Amino acid sequence: MSSTTVKATTTLGPGPHLRVAKGHGTENDFVLLHDPDGQVDLTPALVRGLADRRAGLGGDGVIRLVRSTRLAEGADALAEDPSAVWFMDYRNGDGTLAEMCGNGVRVAALFAERLGLWDGTGALALATRAGVRRVHSDPQGSGWYAVDMGGWTMPGGAGAAARGMDAEVEVPGLPVVRPALSIDVGNPHTVLALADAAELAAADLTRPPVVTPTPLAGTNVELVVPLGEETGPDGEVVGRLRMRVHERGVGETRSCGTGACAAAMAVRTWAGAEAPSTWLVEVPGGTVRVRALPGGRVELAGPARLVADGEVDLEALVRDAAARPSV
Repeated sequence: MSSTTVKATTTLGPGPHLRVAKGHGTENDFVLLHDPDGQVDLTPALVRGLADRRAGLGGDGVIRLVRSTRLAEGADALAEDPSAVWFMDYRNGDGTLAEMCGNGVRVAALFAERLGLWDGTGALALATRAGVRRVHSDPQGSGWYAVDMGGWTMPGGAGAAARGMDAEVEVPGLPVVRPALSIDVGNPHTVLALADAAELAAADLTRPPVVTPTPLAGTNVELVVPLGEETGPDGEVVGRLRMRVHERGVGETRSCGTGACAAAMAVRTWAGAEAPSTWLVEVPGGTVRVRALPGGRVELAGPARLVADGEVDLEALVRDAAARPSV
């Protein structure tokens, strides 16, 4: 990282500073910045510095709100929906680009609301690399937002659905290779079922699971334990499952929104035609709700929180990164 990586800064305080906020959705946490005209040179090194949990602010990723017209990827989103004037430019904590983030899009919506870019009523259309995502306040939970996540698919097609698998996953800490099902929710996921909570706890996600065949662009891996069904207050039958996730480019996270969608759709596929449409997904950071929508779409709902805002001293961030020994 060099002192020339950032082109646009605020004028607050001596030296270059960057205004940021910190937020999370079920403890999947992010550094957020408002860069309407795309003036910040958001290099992988800068992302890694911001996301560093010891020398930076710490986060599973970095979210930048930028006008869709300022990014090449925004043109497709505007063609899909001209109201998607804001682009959620999401980067994994290791600096790599990501198509989208289900928890992140809720936090981005709250960030847009706090910035006065959205009044919190109706739907907010946010552009992402996976297409336009529409967010609205969810009346069923305080501080909850619901997102139409678009279509979900099984890359393995009908054959994978019939077999219940199209991949195998070796998970550190578990004794045998497990069958798994690939699910795409705008980004790639591989879901495997475990027998019980003890197996879930035994999995060592400090090391990445090995997926065969290996996806070219990598994959997120969800470990799930189905917990059965229950009847909600409104009489709807709802499924419940517990999940841990290893995210590509990040490692284990406290939650993953697209992963929750993938996990729920995989368990629903395994359960058959009579399975519930709505699933409560328990993750280490809380609980989210996933609902299968008509037309092969899926909705994700859950809380979003902003917990801090302030300035980053970029010179200090650069200096500390440069002083860190190579390993």
